[in-house]
Amino acid sequence: MRIVRLLFLCFLQFSCTSQAPEKINGVSFVASRSEALQTHLEEVKQVYANHAAVMPFGFIRDVNSPEIIFNTDRQWFGETKKGAMQYIGLLHKNGIKTMVKPQIWIWRGEFTGTLHMNSEVHWQELEASYEKFIMTYAEMAQETGTEIFCIGTELEKFVTNRPEYWHKLISKIRTVYKGKLTYAANWDEYPRVPFWKDLDYIGIDAYFPLSDEKTPSVKQLREGWQRWKPDMAALVKKTGRPVLFTEFGYRSMDYTAKKPWLVDRNQENVNLKAQVNAKRALFDEFWGEDWFAGGYVWKWFIDHDKAGGENDNRFTPQNKPAQEVIKEVYKKY
Repeated sequence: MRIVRLLFLCFLQFSCTSQAPEKINGVSFVASRSEALQTHLEEVKQVYANHAAVMPFGFIRDVNSPEIIFNTDRQWFGETKKGAMQYIGLLHKNGIKTMVKPQIWIWRGEFTGTLHMNSEVHWQELEASYEKFIMTYAEMAQETGTEIFCIGTELEKFVTNRPEYWHKLISKIRTVYKGKLTYAANWDEYPRVPFWKDLDYIGIDAYFPLSDEKTPSVKQLREGWQRWKPDMAALVKKTGRPVLFTEFGYRSMDYTAKKPWLVDRNQENVNLKAQVNAKRALFDEFWGEDWFAGGYVWKWFIDHDKAGGENDNRFTPQNKPAQEVIKEVYKKY
């Protein structure tokens, strides 16, 4: 009988130690004009989020300009180094891990993937400016004990035209930052990123088109994922790196899964059910996969009481039925 008990205890110990690692159940913590307060963290904890992306910003005049302006007095508090540090400190105090994800905004909202220089001189100027920008926040990430650092977001032309620069930049980042690294590739960019093996996660901003229906069902949406999912799994096998959705989300509007990346001010009808179904399908397809690390919901405003709501057709799930779907899944994982 004693031997049986010992075997049973060994089995329990093995079962506990062999469980899949905890998922990154994240929110994209949107930069604000002001400091984050403890009250702003309560709803983040209520949905069982264990991670948050903190996003300081740099600004570029146009898609051919090499100068990145950042960490100035003219920016919102949350977009600066001081603001990012304050957010990280408060998040960590509440037991929420962080990913620092520096972003670039090109004037008039031009897509960052089109950033492209017209001369070698300008490429070199951009590289120097970007290195200054990204190293500032890599050093900050190390100083604040940030768990993950994202080296860039949706910079396809910059990456494809200057691959050697990026390999060297990653090596330099690792001299000052000792945590995990990723890059946030656009959904149609990630297969061509040349440096995944230099990083710890395959980062994808997961705005994959899944359905042309106005209100697609969960079943239809899961079928839509079959067009994309095998390629992700194949890349994981090839690189030995898990997939991390550095952004994922859907607007609460008609046709939300047709072009999920749309950030325009269209007047499509509010469709809370479509957002719920899209969220549920994504969770059903990915959160149970051992090669999938987790992800960050796009997006979460710090002042929860004023965010989202039943008349809002934007990305945030706050104060909408989709928030309950997130809570249910994050609690489970």
